[in-house]
Amino acid sequence: MIVYSATKAEFNNDVNTNVIADKILERFKDKFGHSTSKTEIRSWENSMLFINNILADKAIPGNAGVSIEYRIPLTSNRIDFILTGKDHKKVDTAIIVELKQWSDVKRTSKDAIVETFIGGAERETSHPSYQAWSYAALLQDFNETVRDEKISLKPCAYLHNCDAGDVINHSFYLPHIKKAPAFLKNDTRRLQSFIKQYVKYGDTSNIMYRIDHGKIKPSKNLADTLLSLLQGNTEFVMIDEQKLVFETVLALAEASTPDDKHVLIVEGGPGTGKSVVAINLLVELTRQEKLVQYITKNAAPRQVYAAKLKGTYTKSHIDNLFKGSGSYHSSEPSSFDVLVVDEAHRLNAKSGMYQNLGENQIKEIINASKHSVFFIDEDQRVTWKDIGEKQEIKAWARQANANVHELVLASQFRCNGSDGYLAWLDNVLDVKQTANETLAGIDFDFRVFDSPSDLRDTILIKNRINNKARLVAGYCWDWVSIKQPEKDDIVFDEFNFSMKWNLKTDGSLWIMKPETVNEIGCIHTCQGLEVDYVGVIIGKDLIVRDGKIITDAAQRSKMDSSVKGYKKLLKESPKAAKQRADLIIKNTYRTLMTRGQKGCYIYCTDPETNTYFSEMAKAVIYEEEKLSHVEKTQVKAGAQSEQYPGLTLRLLKPEEVKPYENAVPIYDLEIAAGQFSEEQQAGNFDWVELPDSFRPQQGHFVTRVVGESMNRRIPNGAWCLFKANPGGTRNNKIVIVQHQDIQDQDTGASFTVKKYCSEKVSDGDDWRHSKIVLRPDTYKEGYDDLVFDDESAGELSVIGEFVAVIG
Repeated sequence: MIVYSATKAEFNNDVNTNVIADKILERFKDKFGHSTSKTEIRSWENSMLFINNILADKAIPGNAGVSIEYRIPLTSNRIDFILTGKDHKKVDTAIIVELKQWSDVKRTSKDAIVETFIGGAERETSHPSYQAWSYAALLQDFNETVRDEKISLKPCAYLHNCDAGDVINHSFYLPHIKKAPAFLKNDTRRLQSFIKQYVKYGDTSNIMYRIDHGKIKPSKNLADTLLSLLQGNTEFVMIDEQKLVFETVLALAEASTPDDKHVLIVEGGPGTGKSVVAINLLVELTRQEKLVQYITKNAAPRQVYAAKLKGTYTKSHIDNLFKGSGSYHSSEPSSFDVLVVDEAHRLNAKSGMYQNLGENQIKEIINASKHSVFFIDEDQRVTWKDIGEKQEIKAWARQANANVHELVLASQFRCNGSDGYLAWLDNVLDVKQTANETLAGIDFDFRVFDSPSDLRDTILIKNRINNKARLVAGYCWDWVSIKQPEKDDIVFDEFNFSMKWNLKTDGSLWIMKPETVNEIGCIHTCQGLEVDYVGVIIGKDLIVRDGKIITDAAQRSKMDSSVKGYKKLLKESPKAAKQRADLIIKNTYRTLMTRGQKGCYIYCTDPETNTYFSEMAKAVIYEEEKLSHVEKTQVKAGAQSEQYPGLTLRLLKPEEVKPYENAVPIYDLEIAAGQFSEEQQAGNFDWVELPDSFRPQQGHFVTRVVGESMNRRIPNGAWCLFKANPGGTRNNKIVIVQHQDIQDQDTGASFTVKKYCSEKVSDGDDWRHSKIVLRPDTYKEGYDDLVFDDESAGELSVIGEFVAVIG
């Protein structure tokens, strides 16, 4: 759908006579049946002046096509500005321009994400180059006219108020800038050259009309890409009832029509493989050229499963298949063949940042698709706004005259395949009464710790195996570090314990990034996902008195939106408010305590509650040092060489080594310190195989860090992955540093592993270090900063940059 369409000459006249915003608004109302915000109208008034100045170049033909606010089919996204015409080879071309009024932008550590002032506050949002490219990718992947008629799409971004390109054009975002260049306030000539390169002749063939009326169908290339990603990926292999659900959905997808809709509700508890089936359906239905999308309310499952399919954290065109549940309030009826909703218990009524869009997400998903699939576990509703219940889905299905089907996924693949642990947990949390009063005979590693520090240390040790152990907590602590990054969020001074929430840096990908084992996750970033071992800190929102579970929503952080609405209902109906809050709090801890496939370790901030769980679990039988087959293999491999104490990674035989393809060098740090600048040959030292989650790269090496000075990030004796001779800024990074004046407090050596902090001063056209501080990052007292002035700083040698603890 195109809101405004004209030639360049007509557009120029509308801008010069100050009627452009009025015309866009008039046509907007005509197309959508309602007005829009004053902010958007002002953006048209401002941005169209700037783009008109760009098009003033006479070499850009007057009969080039101009389209404004083109809504991409199957989405609620609109492309700001499109210029159409023909290039020098007479190829039909559409230049997609993402317009931004931003004047200031901040860099983040997340792929394709920046931070800027939008919606009345500083918020994270997509980099405009990624945004422009993703729109082009959507058209390429789903518009048959674009593919068959070989219409060339050229995306770019124009930030006409931004004059500093150090963030927008930072090398971190280079993969996206290469696909869609970003032009700034002073880039008028560059943007004009870009346009003239691709639009030399006018639009004489109604390019946008053809695109707008093109058949919507997924491309074979997209389907082939998805299939290749799924093949060989054991995480997505289906068994037992999963296959039955899969085949049922395929059959219903064939039978469904706009006049004969089908709704399938699939119930399954934690670890029954709901997400495995959902991802397989996304891939197979796309292969069958069906219009299908994978939907979740919270971003974590979408981003993690997309990353697992791709094998990379970098965004790509398959991300367009993963959507939030609020994406369908303005969708046309039956515009999708199938919508697959994972974690359907988390669906809300309203959509949008301010919960002001649409009527009901369940209704809108059923309306937008011929066949909708809802994977649900009602015992995982964890916020005040969660409305995902079977009866709610059935009611909206009946209103849509849809056929309702129900299936159950019963087989348990998490918690060591133990239904018994889940039943026991339901019993001890008072979620529901079961016959499982003890853990006797249940093969699941459940432990209760008397100290959060011991819990943390155990998780760190487990994580060395394969990066699949994480700490999580109930949301009883404020997110202090969002405004004060130097501070930690969850602090127990009496246990020398201090850690940050995971929410800021890695967000939804927290559960995958190796370095994030040093942060604490919450319900919003781990629901729908799993690890091997989960450590849970239970806050004061759930305590036990005389064997009875007592919940208190008032103990939740004031920053936690999951119980927003509790206080209002408490005034209106205290009993109803407390019952609902009780359900949410118990479900939250049930969900957190079922993230582990092999084990769950807990610490309760309330002593009586800790005692309760210990007593309830007292019949559990496990060997303290019980090792899985993988662990045994790794330990055996590590024992092959006494030279590397505690190493759990496999040392390769010389004939097996392919340097930086299947292995990286392993050094004794004292020997290695003088060797990093040497050319590295396979015969000079041992080579080690990295865990599956790491890809060997040139310059990577493994060495052992000894001592307690960095124990918040690196446990004493841990084997770590480093990057040799790192370029770029080292500020606030953990590095190995060598200096003749260093005497490490743990080893006495002239090198040390510390956090690198530098202060610089301008020296004419150049700069120099005024001071470098090497800081410990430890729970233990007695470690001091190492401070170097401008003279001694020049003699510091940064040998390597810390990547992760791996063994």
